[in-house]
Amino acid sequence: MDVCLVIQKRLQELGLEQKDLATAAEVTESYVSQLLARKKLPPAPDRTDIYEKMAKVLKLPSDRLSKLAELQRREELKRGLAGSPPPVFGEIRELVIRKCAPDKEKQIRAIFEKQPFGELERLVTQKLLDVVKKIAKDELQSETWLRSVARLSGKSYEAMRVGILEFLDTDVFGVSVENCASFLDPLIESWDIDLATFAMEIVLNRRLIPGYAKRFEFVEKEATHAKEEPGLKEFLRHLAVDGGATGEEIEFLKSLKLNGKHPTPLYYYRELQNLRDPLHFSEASVTMHKRRDAGDLDKQMHLDSRKKAIQQWANNKTIHRKKRKS
Repeated sequence: MDVCLVIQKRLQELGLEQKDLATAAEVTESYVSQLLARKKLPPAPDRTDIYEKMAKVLKLPSDRLSKLAELQRREELKRGLAGSPPPVFGEIRELVIRKCAPDKEKQIRAIFEKQPFGELERLVTQKLLDVVKKIAKDELQSETWLRSVARLSGKSYEAMRVGILEFLDTDVFGVSVENCASFLDPLIESWDIDLATFAMEIVLNRRLIPGYAKRFEFVEKEATHAKEEPGLKEFLRHLAVDGGATGEEIEFLKSLKLNGKHPTPLYYYRELQNLRDPLHFSEASVTMHKRRDAGDLDKQMHLDSRKKAIQQWANNKTIHRKKRKS
């Protein structure tokens, strides 16, 4: 059972009409009609708020419609993977170029025309879409903001909500001229790109977006190691256990990827032994060490510390006696 059938059935059971559903979801009746007639693919649940609003008026569990919509989308998208339609990019390209910094416009146009929908055009367009989509999603619940954008686009509040829901559900391959005219045009003031580093700066409409400048950079950096693990610190403090690790061995232990875990000193002992003699640090030896837990190692460390303290005390006592005799 798909989401459209469930909605239609509940409307009949409750004696409601499509306009009631449209009012509850704050969208146009036309949008609801096309959705229920399967002329539009149900929007992705993580990019819309209509399922929760619809479920409330239809007296359904809050996640019922979103789960059904997700299943229906998967099936539809599987069928459509065989032949994705080519991107509609005539007017869209002109809009993107028109927003480009004036000193780069000629150069960017030449690259776009030489490689239609090539790497640079996809990169720029996708980044512009990402920025505007995030703004649209963050402001979806703001009636004041939506009405401001609607006035700039010459649309009603409900039509603007429909436009945003459809826009959030699109990508660089399926974005329409209408999407760009409604969102990219009013929200993007200008953009610039450094063709050597591909760093982008996007300036947004200051009247609609408080933080109006966004910068994106692609920079090569040296890998930085995370803060030294407590288990590793404890391991390195006890030379009797680690056997005196070299600088290279310590760097290796620090570079181990832990996936959010915090290993015990015993873990580093195993890794060091395996690094030093991987052939002789056999499976049997690994199994033996696995039977020892972190508590066993801690006890051993405490014993070593006590032995050292006793030895130091004995040495001091001997020295004191010699002094007295002399």
